[in-house]
Amino acid sequence: MSQKVIVKDYLMLHFIVLIWGFTAILGLLITLPSVEIVFYRTLIASGFLGLVFLVKRRKVRLAPQELGKVVGTGFLISLHWILFFWAAQVSTASVCLAGMATTSLWTALVEPMVNKSKVKWFEIMLGMLVISGLYVVFSFEGGYWLGLTMAVASALIAAIFTVINGRLTKRHSPYVLTFYEMMGACIFSVLFMPIYAVFFTDGVGLQLAPVGLDWLWLFVLGGVCTVYAFSVSVELMRRLTAFAINLTVNLEPVYGIVLAVLIFGEKEKMTPGFYLGTVIILISVLLYPIFNYLSKRRRMKRSVL
Repeated sequence: MSQKVIVKDYLMLHFIVLIWGFTAILGLLITLPSVEIVFYRTLIASGFLGLVFLVKRRKVRLAPQELGKVVGTGFLISLHWILFFWAAQVSTASVCLAGMATTSLWTALVEPMVNKSKVKWFEIMLGMLVISGLYVVFSFEGGYWLGLTMAVASALIAAIFTVINGRLTKRHSPYVLTFYEMMGACIFSVLFMPIYAVFFTDGVGLQLAPVGLDWLWLFVLGGVCTVYAFSVSVELMRRLTAFAINLTVNLEPVYGIVLAVLIFGEKEKMTPGFYLGTVIILISVLLYPIFNYLSKRRRMKRSVL
């Protein structure tokens, strides 16, 4: 592979991460509440993928047992996105993204539990560093505690379905998985709507009618941020190392916070303490793939010896 192609792939990867960082901002640009946003996002994404499969006449059948697992994973994805957009709406995009920055470290802790492997020493150390970063953020931005708590919970759920997807992708096409997971996420949002309408809308009820530019932003969210970004990321995974991808994806909160400040201005500007806590979290997140890479190299050297 030529140097030119490698550089192009890295630039495209950063562009995809930038798109993912933009999703929290879309949650604020769209006037609908979080549950309704997730409903339309997953409906548009599954509808678009279904149309692609129909045009290409591609078979997407799964065994009933496997279908149940994939759709169930879609339920988790839906809950993750509901909390994600809700966190941004009750606080700010920056607070939401600071909480979401803990995803990779949650994954590092959840994965050994699922795979019944040992937790590495550096995972515990970096986990403690993340907790200290969150403590700093809570100390300086106590008014946003609800949004930050929702974002951290969303990050934990993201870690769980990421580990599950890691197993499912070994048996099924990523595109077929995405199709059924988006369907599952859409179904969950519909099933959750009656509970949400009664207990969480202060008597206003559901708001299922997009207005103004909502349709544009919803199609950007469902088409560009979901289907397009996923398709390109899968293609890049075939050519770039897992280490490079993980390290770059961890920059998503940085891109998102910068975009939020540029787009929303003063509303997104936080106290110095918030940025200090966020930097502590990001340092731990960026250190994880480096420690993991070095740990794997040591194991490989020992196996050779």
